[in-house]
Amino acid sequence: MSTWRREILLLFFVTLYCALTVTCISQTVHKVKENADPSISDASRNNSKAVMLAKDLKRKGIRDEHVLAAMAKIPREQFVDKSMAEYAYLDRPLPIEEGQTISQPYTVAFQTELLQLKPGEKVLEIGTGSGYQAAVLCEMGVEVYSIERYQALYLTAIETLNKLGYFPHLCYGDGYEGLPQHAPFDKILITAAPEEIPEKLKEQLRIGGWMVLPLGGRQGQKMTVLKRTGEEKYRQTTHGDFIFVPMQKGTEK
Repeated sequence: MSTWRREILLLFFVTLYCALTVTCISQTVHKVKENADPSISDASRNNSKAVMLAKDLKRKGIRDEHVLAAMAKIPREQFVDKSMAEYAYLDRPLPIEEGQTISQPYTVAFQTELLQLKPGEKVLEIGTGSGYQAAVLCEMGVEVYSIERYQALYLTAIETLNKLGYFPHLCYGDGYEGLPQHAPFDKILITAAPEEIPEKLKEQLRIGGWMVLPLGGRQGQKMTVLKRTGEEKYRQTTHGDFIFVPMQKGTEK
């Protein structure tokens, strides 16, 4: 075989090898993208700290992909005082106005996961606080009603949530009274600790719906799920120990 023919064949095989190599790399990258965590990977518009927080929560046992995705999208530093912003993504509670707290991220995720939310459900939150939990509920695609007893917190939460594009139904009022004019609710979430389950809130659950709350006194509470199974029938289960601020009656300006 002449020299020029051998050179052409060599060039052909080298070109074919390179093409096959590039194809394999492209397929590998595509598979990596396909296998990415679906609860985190669609959060491209989120800051990296929120995404890392969601990954940390998954390592700690949160399994609901929708909860993780919601928390990967929310700028948590917007819900705390500027002086506390550097601590916003630590898994710990932080102080807010009126002697209240924004719950640690794990607690927010844990309570939300227990709700087992479905898009379009009507959810009542007792204790708006900073508004962070309400933002998580909004990201879950449910219709959110939330009550706050402190007027200052209520006004701040409205401003923060609306600025971020969330528009839940926020109310200034007594959480023990609930919102009977908007009942029944599919789910109710209480973010402060009553010593007994408020009867008026139980009545505002639809049959088949349930309530998630930390139940107990100042020494600690049991995370509780109360399911309404009939007009006067309820079933109660507990899901670990937590510490929340006490749930109080009335309102304060």
